[in-house]
Amino acid sequence: MARIGVDVGGTNTDLVLECAKGVFYHKVPTTLKNQSIGVVQGVRGICDQAGIDPSEVETIVHGTTTATNITIEHNGAECGMITTHGFRDILHIGRHKRPYNFSLHFDVPWQSQPLVKRRNRVAVRERILPPTGEIAQPLDEQAVRDACTLFRKRGIGSVVIGFMFSFLNDAHEARAKEIVLEEIPGAYVTMSSELARVMREYERFSTAAMNCYVGPKTSYYLRDLDARLREAGVTSKLRIMQSNGGVSTVESCARRPIRILMSGPAGGVIGGAAEGQMAGTPNIITVDIGGTSADISTIPGGQLKIMNQRDTYVSGYPVLTPMIDLVTIGAGGGSVAFIDDAGGFNVGPRSAGSEPGPACYGRGGDEPTVTDAQIVLGRLDPDMALGGDLRLDADLARKAVEEKIARPLGLSVKDAALGIIRIINNNMALAIRSNSVARGIDPREFSIMPFGGAGPLHGVALAEAVSARDVVVPVAPGITAAVGLLKTDLQYEHTEAGILILNSASDTELARINGHVEKLRAAVHEELDADGIARDAQDLKIIAECRYQGQGFELRADFPDGPLTQENKQLIIDSFHDAHEQDYGYAYRKAEVELITLRVIGSASVRRIEIPKVQPTDGSSIDRALMFVRPTTFDCGRTLETPRYDRTKLLAGDRVPGPAILVQHNSTTLVPPGYVAETLDYGNTRISKGA
Repeated sequence: MARIGVDVGGTNTDLVLECAKGVFYHKVPTTLKNQSIGVVQGVRGICDQAGIDPSEVETIVHGTTTATNITIEHNGAECGMITTHGFRDILHIGRHKRPYNFSLHFDVPWQSQPLVKRRNRVAVRERILPPTGEIAQPLDEQAVRDACTLFRKRGIGSVVIGFMFSFLNDAHEARAKEIVLEEIPGAYVTMSSELARVMREYERFSTAAMNCYVGPKTSYYLRDLDARLREAGVTSKLRIMQSNGGVSTVESCARRPIRILMSGPAGGVIGGAAEGQMAGTPNIITVDIGGTSADISTIPGGQLKIMNQRDTYVSGYPVLTPMIDLVTIGAGGGSVAFIDDAGGFNVGPRSAGSEPGPACYGRGGDEPTVTDAQIVLGRLDPDMALGGDLRLDADLARKAVEEKIARPLGLSVKDAALGIIRIINNNMALAIRSNSVARGIDPREFSIMPFGGAGPLHGVALAEAVSARDVVVPVAPGITAAVGLLKTDLQYEHTEAGILILNSASDTELARINGHVEKLRAAVHEELDADGIARDAQDLKIIAECRYQGQGFELRADFPDGPLTQENKQLIIDSFHDAHEQDYGYAYRKAEVELITLRVIGSASVRRIEIPKVQPTDGSSIDRALMFVRPTTFDCGRTLETPRYDRTKLLAGDRVPGPAILVQHNSTTLVPPGYVAETLDYGNTRISKGA
């Protein structure tokens, strides 16, 4: 049976299909008004390419930026909120931190563009007390109904319910949800305790608010895509990539879309890690450069890193959901170059996207982009984009760079184009350092792995900028994120607050923790059961999130096999000390350790896509792959006659000296003078300085 991975970006939709006939790659423009249209077109196209019927597809795994784009564009649902009396302004106050301590001019997104406007936040009387969750004041049910009357009057159909200490006892939130659904049938309702059953009311409320903000549009998109695929004859299971690197069902992600806020970038990181293993290079820094953004992640020893909860912000809003550790900046092939009011030369973060796209697309865009600069420099051949499927206009690219950048700054067109490339490379290099050097990781021990449609054009320049060891280019750079979707497992997570001092915990307290663990295990088993996964194929991992007593945030520690006892609780304590030492360089081995949150992660392995090896070199000349020679300008400013090679005709062990350009359907790889590109066993390429 066939499987398809589909990654939707801001400019292009990438697809990979694995079936009995082999592995096939495809790329189509993203349909921004309704991404599902482009996905269906791409699925049909890649099935035609492989010569199979869409009904033969067993599973489609989808990485989407729908929820992410809503947060970036601030066009989510109008939300209402029901909260505890006296805490109406938690979402506005936040942590009362100044993002920039010494600046008088800064933006606080949760205040300037709140997820729930103040007039739509209604406080009702109820009170639950810590540490046991006892009810001190019953829920005022009439006040909840009055709030619903107000929401109906204002046309609000997305409602957040966030009460104080509901992570200890969710009875009031559950009853409020029942009332809302009675009063507003069909409303999109989110309880804070069902998304983040953890302490910290601001982050918990913000998480629930974000879920309601992106929920209606995201759930509509996912269900619409599922329906359109079935209309197209695709009866396969549709799975969605989550921010934590696992995949889940449409229904689960429609209910909890905060789980897929980083869906698109996560596939790229997983695909990059797999490519690093194929190349025998465990230490890699992935740089996924598409048309709109660049996603950067550091992978030491081939192990994906999960972001600490204190860093899980999306568009400036805290969201308590597990995410792969990555940095996203507005830098891509469609990033627009412009001169600001002060005369400064800037590139990005604004993107031309796919409509109208870069000036060279000939779709009405007249602003110069990174892609236009690459064409001006001869690094992209207008007649070879997407294997000739996408015809680009070099004259329009040159005109845009000349009129908007070169002439106003008194530069030649070539120098203006080089300036665009240098600025965007510098922006990405700063982001790479923030995800590596700033966290104690030495890039000199890592390989840069550039992918995405634009990635391999920038790989060597980025490696030079951060002093990386070398560059490893994946087999299909433009499709790597889609490939990553077929290299991941089903995964679900549930949390429960379990606040206690481990060192002095009593048997009664340990029994309470064991009860929480069993409850979480049952919830995870239920989701995997509903997905048709046999119990013997379900793998559950228990994590204890701990801190030193009085610390502000937690780190993950191992939980012992079986029930927690006085004899084995030291395992959690020692694991936390080790994690603290690894992250911060020191540990207080005699200090008391506080258990804050229990997390159970349930997963089920799926068959991974298998990339075939390429034929080893027969010792013949690489001229078998030579296409033609054209002048190309490199970062040093020299313009050299540069051969183009068909990358698909290179064999394992072939070495291509720079200057050279490796051309394939989904991407183009730049090999500057002084570098050598060697084809590896699976068709990936290592670029390093020549002898």
